[in-house]
Amino acid sequence: MHARSARLAGADVVGVAASTPERAREAADRLRVARAFDSPEELAAADGVDVVHVCTPNRLHAPLAQAALAAGKHVVCEKPLALTAAEAERLVAAADASERVTTVPFVYRYNPMVAEARARIAAGEIGALRLVHGGYLQDWLSSPDDDNWRVDPAQGGASRTFADIGSHWCDLMEFVTGQRIAAVCAQTATVVPERADRAGAPAFAPRAEGGTRRAVATEDLATVMFRTDAGVLGTMLVSQVSPGRKNHLHLEVAGETASVRFEQERSETLWLGRRERNETLWRDPPLLHPAAARLTSTPAGHAEGYVACFDAFVADTYAAIGGPAPDGLPRFADGARSARIVDAVVASARGGAGWVEV
Repeated sequence: MHARSARLAGADVVGVAASTPERAREAADRLRVARAFDSPEELAAADGVDVVHVCTPNRLHAPLAQAALAAGKHVVCEKPLALTAAEAERLVAAADASERVTTVPFVYRYNPMVAEARARIAAGEIGALRLVHGGYLQDWLSSPDDDNWRVDPAQGGASRTFADIGSHWCDLMEFVTGQRIAAVCAQTATVVPERADRAGAPAFAPRAEGGTRRAVATEDLATVMFRTDAGVLGTMLVSQVSPGRKNHLHLEVAGETASVRFEQERSETLWLGRRERNETLWRDPPLLHPAAARLTSTPAGHAEGYVACFDAFVADTYAAIGGPAPDGLPRFADGARSARIVDAVVASARGGAGWVEV
């Protein structure tokens, strides 16, 4: 995804690094890249590299982003930005000191219908906000035969499901509503206590039956109550073990006069609900708010989706390198914000601690 979007934005992908030189050569062949670096640190310091994209297991995000910043590079770092909020804050400080462009792929911001919902809420079209709810459901880890490096806290961190997909939901909610989560009360559960040990199987790979098992220490699902800094109450549910749900990211905001709902798997539309009538708004550039229309790349009725969002995010990152940052570009500060919410959810769920301020 990163390589494709970089090329579409006009960049040359000059090199790739991986966990070993051999894996780097395999990746270079697969991605049609001329140079395979022996290590990520060598890539980060190389002449002729302007931007470093960090797309590794979570434990390496912060040290590799730090190395790239130290070498004077712009950085795109996958989320979570770091394994803890404190580590993420140190990265933000380094990014600010470097004056480089540093971004995190909260790409669902770039769906035109998300931008449309945000514009309508900001314009007061649904009145004062009363309730926010939704969630993010997947099924790719629903079987004990499913495994991935994210399951291992040494690779992925103390939180798995919430840090991986709950972070997207929280960023989307705050982006759309303009309000911030002020406190959380969370529960987490590990409903698959043992998994096959696949030694780093890729995400979404077909499961293979049998083999040795290992105990699971990270959560499969989380339920969270929250309140915003404006006092609005909300709930969310995230799961990687919900059969039949592939990428069910959904957000609904209820206001005084109307409600608005976005579903990622139906991303061509926005549901607008009123007491006297409901309507479905389709992605049609001439009918959208300018902030939403700028994100459309195909005519109405020609479906866009996650790939287009990723392309737009990378294009905006590169545009910010050469000029003013486009509105809504997710920066390292947004990654650190996400890390603070993850830490609060983990703290709340641990031992039934109850409400924790963010």
